[in-house]
Amino acid sequence: MAQQGRLINFNPGPAVLPLEVMKKAQAELLDLRGCGLSILETSHRSKDYEAVHNETIAKIRKLLGVGEEFRVLFMGGGASSQFAIVPMNYLTKDTSADYIITGAWGEKAVKEAKLHGKVNIAATTEDNKQYKRIPKQEELKLDPGAVYCHYTSNNTIFGSQWQYTPKAGVPLVCDMSSDFLSRPVSMPAHGIIYAGAQKNAGPAGVTIVLIHKDFLAKSREDIPIIFRYKTHDKDNSLYNTPPCFAIYLVNLVMDWILENDGLQGMKKRNEEKGKLLYGTIDKHPDFFRAPVAKDSRSLMNVVFRLPSEDLETKFVSEGKAARFIGLKGHRSVGGIRVSMYNAISPEDIARLVQFMEDFAKKNS
Repeated sequence: MAQQGRLINFNPGPAVLPLEVMKKAQAELLDLRGCGLSILETSHRSKDYEAVHNETIAKIRKLLGVGEEFRVLFMGGGASSQFAIVPMNYLTKDTSADYIITGAWGEKAVKEAKLHGKVNIAATTEDNKQYKRIPKQEELKLDPGAVYCHYTSNNTIFGSQWQYTPKAGVPLVCDMSSDFLSRPVSMPAHGIIYAGAQKNAGPAGVTIVLIHKDFLAKSREDIPIIFRYKTHDKDNSLYNTPPCFAIYLVNLVMDWILENDGLQGMKKRNEEKGKLLYGTIDKHPDFFRAPVAKDSRSLMNVVFRLPSEDLETKFVSEGKAARFIGLKGHRSVGGIRVSMYNAISPEDIARLVQFMEDFAKKNS
C-alpha cells in the first residue's frame, strides 16, 4: 500500500523498491552492522564489505536454485554493456550466434553482435515497427553451428514476455533485465543470464551476470582484461571497485524476496496483479485496447491504448493527481504503460484498476 507522502511508482526503471528494504538501508546508512562506517565509505577490500558481497551471491544462487556451477558476477554498464560484452567474449569473424528479436533491446543487441561476428536472425516478430508477440518454438530458424542463442525475456517498451523457454540446442544467453527474479527460471538451458538490477533486484548501478562455468571456460582471453568474464570471475567481481552500495541494496532485496516465498511467491504475486489489470482492460474492449497477443502478455510491463491520444494525456494527468506516477508509455510507441515489478503490491494495482474503471465511466 502507498504510504502517506509517497507516490505509487509505475516507472519502468529505475523502479520501485520494497519499502522494508529502504527502511533497513536507512537504519544502517551511517553504520553498517556496527562496523562504524557507512556502506558508502567502506572499503571494498574490507571484511565488512566482503561479507555483504558474498552473502548477496549466495542469496541469488539460493533463489535460482543453483550452486557453484553458475558463477555470479557484478558488473557495470547495465544490460546495454552486455549487448557488447557477450559477443566480445564469444564471437569472432568466423563464428556466428543466433538472435531472436522481440523488441527494441533485441535490436540493439544485434547491432553490437554484428561488430564482433556473424549473426543469424533466428526470428523477429517486428510488424511495422511494432512488436506484439513472442515467436512460437516452431518459428525459430536456428543455426546448429551457432555459439549461442540470444533472446530478451521481457520487453519493457512493447509489453511482451516469453511464457516458455526456447529450445536452441546451444547455450541460451538471456537479457532478463526486466523480469529477473519475478518467477522461477529454467537455469540448465542457459549459458548466461544478465540483468540490470533496477527493475526487480535493486537500484541502478549494478548488472548481475550469471554464467555457467562450462560456458565461461569457452570465453575469449584475447580481449581487453576489463571486458573478460574470466577476469571478473577470477577476482570475485573485485577486479575493480564494484558499486558497493548498489550490491548492498541487492542483498536486502534478496532477503525481501526470500521472506516472501522466493520466486514462487513472486510468481503468484505477479500473476495476481496481472489478473487484476488485464481483467480490467479486457472488460472494457471499446475503451482500453491491449495490442499484445494474449499468450505473450507481460506481467511486468502492461501496455494499452485509449480511444484517443487526448484521452491518454488526460489519463496520465489525472492519474498523477491520484498519486500514480510513470503511466506514460515509451516515447517511441505512446499510449499507457504500467510497470508492475515485484515491489508493486496487488493493493497498488487494485487502486489503479478502480481509477481505470472510474475514468472509463466518465469518458466513454
